[in-house]
Amino acid sequence: MAEVLPFRGWVYNSRFSEEIHKLLTPPYDVISPEEQDYYHEIHPYNIIRLILGKKKRGDTDWDNQYTRAADCLQRWISDEILIRLKEPCFLLYSVRYDPLNGESQKIRWGFLCVVRIEEEDSEIIIPHERTFSAYKQDRLKLMKACNAQLSPIFGLYEDREDLIISSLKRGILDEPLFKFRYLDGTEHMIWEVEDREIIEYVIEMMKDKKIFIADGHHRYETARIYRNMMVARFGSKPKERVYNFVMFYLCNMYQEGLTILPAHRLIKSCPGFSLSRFFEDIKRYFSIKILSEGINHEKLPEILAEAGRDNTAFIFHFKGDKRFFLLTLKEGRREEMGDDLHPSLKRLDVLVLSRLIFQKVLGFSKGDLDDEKIFHYNNKILQCIKSVRDGHYDMVFMVNPTKIEHVKEVTSNSLIMPRKSTFFYPKVLTGIVINKINPYETIKISKS
Repeated sequence: MAEVLPFRGWVYNSRFSEEIHKLLTPPYDVISPEEQDYYHEIHPYNIIRLILGKKKRGDTDWDNQYTRAADCLQRWISDEILIRLKEPCFLLYSVRYDPLNGESQKIRWGFLCVVRIEEEDSEIIIPHERTFSAYKQDRLKLMKACNAQLSPIFGLYEDREDLIISSLKRGILDEPLFKFRYLDGTEHMIWEVEDREIIEYVIEMMKDKKIFIADGHHRYETARIYRNMMVARFGSKPKERVYNFVMFYLCNMYQEGLTILPAHRLIKSCPGFSLSRFFEDIKRYFSIKILSEGINHEKLPEILAEAGRDNTAFIFHFKGDKRFFLLTLKEGRREEMGDDLHPSLKRLDVLVLSRLIFQKVLGFSKGDLDDEKIFHYNNKILQCIKSVRDGHYDMVFMVNPTKIEHVKEVTSNSLIMPRKSTFFYPKVLTGIVINKINPYETIKISKS
């Protein structure tokens, strides 16, 4: 069972309420070097100084981006830049946003909490992507230095009647803790929910739920490694010790406010590529339709969505060629992806792309697919087209977003999807709340 609890997080002092939008960032792993500079400059108390500090020439084991983050965190606490919430609570969180797919504005509801960390083979908290040791080592160094969870993991649960969020909404008694319009135009509201009966109801309702990790796989596995280190040093009991839990943002996967955007595949370099040979080879698997050179680029997602409604389809664009090519999977070719794949994986468009085009046609190895020097990802079609036409990339394969039912099907079978199979939008902002880890502290819930 999933053990979900309220907690006493650390938040920015209310005196920063009017400029809170300048203090927050997206998750660290989607921040470009240019954005890192921007967040450092926009405000002296921006959370970037904790999650993605700058490296300096001459960094040592005693003075580096991780130790500087820890010093900064302690200073902000001492100066009451960050203050601790008075009572354990859930933080109800709504975000109003443009889904960037032609639909009208949506509101996504979720709540911030802590969840007991499960073992790797647990069927309670379920990942859907592979992780890489270098990223985990980076986050572990930061967590060890700061003794804090600085960014929540984005998790999904099933609640067709939306009982959990409905109950949390009944706990809204005051004005929001924070209400702001973020830099990207999204509108955010966060409330403290302290009502004991509601808290106990949510705890009980979550006990029979599985949690699917939508975003933050590296942070979750890092939290488990950190937990194991703390258990070795301080013991596993009492079981309510704070290091046995990790901060989550939980969201009902069946709500209308949930949006998954596509992660289009950009290829930096493909040595020996020949456009004519590519089309000759790909005809075995795909039907090819040439789209008009003068086509409105903003219409491409609509064309791709229609072609992929009941099938797998991609739009291909190559540098030096103004045309776009619609590739539609031929009947029966899905089975040629390989006998090693579970049927649920064969239904994933991104895996069709990886197996049939990247590996069988273009000749990339499985190792190449994880090489960030070769493959890049972007959810904005217009940016992808510009990057190819400016010569920054050789080609782009535009994809449809992965359906939430496919995510559930794959994870329910304890399977792993290719990296960047999903892009849940908008990302959960970092800096809303921090979970500081005191190894001697336990999470206590008073009874109503």
